Amino acid sequence: MEENKGQLNIELNGEVAQGIYSNLALIAHSSAEFVLDFIRVLPGLPKAQVKSRIIMTPEHAKRLMVALQENIVRYEQQYGKIKNLDGAGGVTIPMNFGGPGTQA
Repeated sequence: MEENKGQLNIELNGEVAQGIYSNLALIAHSSAEFVLDFIRVLPGLPKAQVKSRIIMTPEHAKRLMVALQENIVRYEQQYGKIKNLDGAGGVTIPMNFGGPGTQA
């Protein structure tokens, strides 16, 4: 029997491989865990639904942050800088999605 030391086989089934679209993420934490809620906001609807919730340890949250930073650097090297969102440190949610405002 062959051993694969230091290797992890990851399985991705068809349903999960399709992914879930999210255009808003909310993050909360306690001393023991980080909770990431991925939400889909749709234009014209006053409610938004959490599509996925990921709970992880602080150590894994930090690893995720580092991995995202590394991937953003590589993305920007290949495709150019990602436009910053409005707001100092916070995120402004574009509720009109760039289209005309709603009218009665």
